[in-house]
Amino acid sequence: MQTVLISGASIAGPTLAYWLHRNGFAPTIVEQAPAPRTGGQAIDVRGVALEVVNRMGVLTDIQRARTQMRGMSMLDGHGNEIHRTEDMTVSGGRLDNDDVELLREDLTHLLHTLTHDNVEYIFDDAITSLDEDPQGVRATFQHGQPRTFDLVIGADGQHSNVRALTFGHEGQFHHHLGMHLGIFSTDNFLDLDNWQVWLRDGNAGYGIYPVRDNTELRVNIGFHSGPIDYDYRDIEQQKQIITDRVADLRWETPRLVKAMWDATDFYFDSMAQIRMDTWSRGRVTLVGDAGYCASALSGQGTSLALVGAYILADELAKTGGDHLAAYTRYEQRMRPFVDLNQALATENPGMPASEESIECAKTAISLGTP
Repeated sequence: MQTVLISGASIAGPTLAYWLHRNGFAPTIVEQAPAPRTGGQAIDVRGVALEVVNRMGVLTDIQRARTQMRGMSMLDGHGNEIHRTEDMTVSGGRLDNDDVELLREDLTHLLHTLTHDNVEYIFDDAITSLDEDPQGVRATFQHGQPRTFDLVIGADGQHSNVRALTFGHEGQFHHHLGMHLGIFSTDNFLDLDNWQVWLRDGNAGYGIYPVRDNTELRVNIGFHSGPIDYDYRDIEQQKQIITDRVADLRWETPRLVKAMWDATDFYFDSMAQIRMDTWSRGRVTLVGDAGYCASALSGQGTSLALVGAYILADELAKTGGDHLAAYTRYEQRMRPFVDLNQALATENPGMPASEESIECAKTAISLGTP
């Protein structure tokens, strides 16, 4: 039985582990966080990705956890409504299709629950080095003892540790899309009832929507700019950057900024894509954002993670664990799908891609026979 070390316990990692276990592999997931992560924005499961979760037996659970948005309002800089619609939302797209929008933490929880009995999870640890020889890859860890695995797969996000250890510094693959975004939770002090509001004025703005039966708000607050220097570990610095950049916004901005400073689940990053000529080297490969982050602006990051994990596991099973052949086929099958979905983020800068482009991209790959 081949052993596989997967870095990352968000979406791509547990999905990959599920299918690897089903196909006779022995997966181990290492995750830097002490437990499955909470917080984050609403995410979308669309197109072919719906069939992936259906084959995993969790489609009904995911549909049960979906958000209940009724529509949205667009506001001017003073908070005056300039447009409203009950046909779609910025975060989830059209409301009359089969796509499912749910909170990232809810999907992560479902995937962890589905896999934890059959997959070894190592939380609160991280890979520090990878050394490959003809027999496998020796991984050393921050806390645990070194171990050797047949294969190593990075499912550890846009700032992938596995990618850095295998391919080098992030800058050669990181393509900034001209925007930075902060995300956090707070009480529903606006009394929104399954309704989104979006405000933009100049180069800054935010989107707000209620979750958890309207008891809580998720806030996406950001600004347009070129690349900026900041410490990924310094949350206080990141909150100050947001505070300074949205200082001229009006309406509920002061209350939102105060709530941001009080938030314990604040997340901040640039909107960027990862573009690589290859996702594989030796016994190591990448899946999801680690190899082909499309950014939140595409609306397809979650679906790419789900589909990529399925395709990778499928190819490893078909080749009987011949990783070189499997990785080649994985890239051949996934790259056209990745290219179409990454293009969604740049088709209409500052606004969602067209419905036609989304419909084309989300179904532009076949999973084959189960």
